[in-house]
Amino acid sequence: MNTFTNTENYGADSGRLAAFAMAAVMAFCILAWAPASFAAGLGEDIADTFKNGQFNVNLRYRYEFVDASDNGKKDANASTLRTRLVYKTAKWNDFDITINMDDVHTIVADHYNSTRNGKTQYQTVADPEGTDLNIAALTYSGLENTQIILGRQRIIRGGARFIGNVGWRQNEQTYDALTANYKDDNFKVSYSYVNQVRRIFGPETATGPAADSWDSNSHLLDVSYKFGNALTVGAYGYMMDFDNADSKSNSTYGVRLSGAPKVNDNVTVIYAAEYATQDDYKDNPTDYSADYLLAELGIKWSTFTIKAGYEVLEGDESAGVAFQTPLATLHKFNGWADKFLGTPGSGLEDTYIALSTKVSKGSMALILHDFSSDVGGTDFGQEYDFVAKWPISKTYSVLGKFAIYDADSASSTIDTTKAWLMLTAAF
Repeated sequence: MNTFTNTENYGADSGRLAAFAMAAVMAFCILAWAPASFAAGLGEDIADTFKNGQFNVNLRYRYEFVDASDNGKKDANASTLRTRLVYKTAKWNDFDITINMDDVHTIVADHYNSTRNGKTQYQTVADPEGTDLNIAALTYSGLENTQIILGRQRIIRGGARFIGNVGWRQNEQTYDALTANYKDDNFKVSYSYVNQVRRIFGPETATGPAADSWDSNSHLLDVSYKFGNALTVGAYGYMMDFDNADSKSNSTYGVRLSGAPKVNDNVTVIYAAEYATQDDYKDNPTDYSADYLLAELGIKWSTFTIKAGYEVLEGDESAGVAFQTPLATLHKFNGWADKFLGTPGSGLEDTYIALSTKVSKGSMALILHDFSSDVGGTDFGQEYDFVAKWPISKTYSVLGKFAIYDADSASSTIDTTKAWLMLTAAF
């Protein structure tokens, strides 16, 4: 499902276009040969499907400040507005269509490196301007507990640790894929075949095809069973093959245990334990193997939650490569200063504690991180993250957030401060 202007994979594209054209011709012939009354009725049904659909608008303004002056670049001041238009048809014979257009533009302050605007003298804020068709999907829900989605779609698995949509950035990551989901009261399974990864850098290639999108031949499988509040067992297998980003190709298999058993009406224990193993896959030029570990334990009491965690992305010392998560919503993990969007070759250990609470209709959270390498035990640094969210009404909300990363003197990383102010309106 590449764009018509992409000529690099003409053979594959022409085959898909031929199949589409054949399907269109067949549909036309069926309608042409059908009785006039049937065709007219079908036309009215389809017209009603579009007429009775839902249209939503979401506006998200964000100001982002970045100070990491030890790298010799100027502070970034990015003021951007994302306008999202979403249309979903009513169901017709258990089919519906979803269209999502996102437009990102700067307002007043554009002193930042968007990765595409050429302003490399500034710190990076990866929110390039542009208008993108991020979702164009056909969904079938005629089978019990089952949903089948074909087309450009949003895919989020688990907590987006390995597969996500990078929803924090103004232009999200979506996938040209075929997905099948099954879910009943306890059992859940999801499978996706991904043909292309549409990344966060906008609709047009400006810094090479690997930055804009990844041509993919990937398989994503998740299975979980909930035994009750005390235990959910999940397993996953991700075989990621990227034609134009070979070094990101990997096979990852893992298992996760999690739960939230109640101690009493006011106290709940929360925990998670996870293990995964990863190897190079397909045409990845590096032969490596690395593991992933996660342990979390916390308590919810009244409106307060406290949680401690330890996460390891292991490094393969002989290969100089570590466990990687190329499709994850990376901003969500390992600190909001985004110092570890790519796992260091020596791996990463993240020890953290998170405190959060609800305040009236809003919420606040404070997270403390201590980072070090898996191989060699190098201290990278510490980070302090804080966020406050507040709904002004059902339509409007405001968010304030900052991240302060304090690099260790022996670390190759540098001190970084980031701050955000975000206003959202959903209609």
